[in-house]
Amino acid sequence: MSGVQKAYKDRLFSFIFGSEQHREWTLSLYNAVNGTHYADPSMIEITTIREAMYLGMHNDVSFLIADLMNMYEQQSTFNPNMPLRMLQYTGNIYEKYVTENRKNKYGKALIRLPVPKLVVFYNGRDDKPDETVLKLTDAFVEEKREQTDIQVCVRMINVNRGRSPALLQACRPLMEYAWIVDRVRELEKDHELAEAIDLAIEGLPTDFVTKVYLEAHRLEVKTMLLTEYDEVRQMELFKEEGRQEGRREGRQEGRREGRQEGRREGRREGRREGRQEGRAEERSLLSGILNRLLADGRIDEARRATSDPEYLEQLVRQEQRMS
Repeated sequence: MSGVQKAYKDRLFSFIFGSEQHREWTLSLYNAVNGTHYADPSMIEITTIREAMYLGMHNDVSFLIADLMNMYEQQSTFNPNMPLRMLQYTGNIYEKYVTENRKNKYGKALIRLPVPKLVVFYNGRDDKPDETVLKLTDAFVEEKREQTDIQVCVRMINVNRGRSPALLQACRPLMEYAWIVDRVRELEKDHELAEAIDLAIEGLPTDFVTKVYLEAHRLEVKTMLLTEYDEVRQMELFKEEGRQEGRREGRQEGRREGRQEGRREGRREGRREGRQEGRAEERSLLSGILNRLLADGRIDEARRATSDPEYLEQLVRQEQRMS
């Protein structure tokens, strides 16, 4: 298929909770999140988009139950743009739903749609509350927010080990997932990442309900974790490279502004203030560009931006025109 660069790769979270083979784990997670007590896994209809045609718009886990369209995402780095991304995911899921159920969205009859429930399971290293509500309106100019015709709310739950205890206690597979992530982090302090992952899998407690499944797919699990941890490291690298580039550009800008300021208040003070202002402005601009590329999954473009000055300048000009 033209325009497709690579196939969608599962995360460990979606491997566990988006599995047709173990819909009882998905149901357990749903019950824990919503305080329900459904007992029949056959009620779960997995609707996750993984097709290559949706590259860049795939989601981790989505499923139908009781007229609710549940969209679950796992995030290892905090992303305030999840309401926007969830809005886009939901549009794709609804399009798929309408097509598969042969509904006519141009007809006179009202199409009954499942109600969307949007949840992000956060397990990054930054300290976040057990629960946070992210809103699309936070991205709007404050004085215009009341005028919006669209609102999207995403419930972000911190599922790091030791956080959200009631939720993790209510869903055993989620507690085990949190244990694995935490264990790899601990082992990585004294081992290479690949070895840390191997040791974590080997050390799965015997009473874990996911143990047999994960051990049977050991290579896949290891590849998923390696990919996820590499993505997190890459994002941090991009941020640091952006900061370094910002400091370099800031010094240049600072020297130019410093010369002008120095005519009025003294050359030395002008250079200092010019550098500070230049660094702050450049860091903000570059960070915004890189974060937007990473949030959209455009990792290759972000990498190019940190190594190709001409391409970076092109992105900067686009950003300035938009602002």
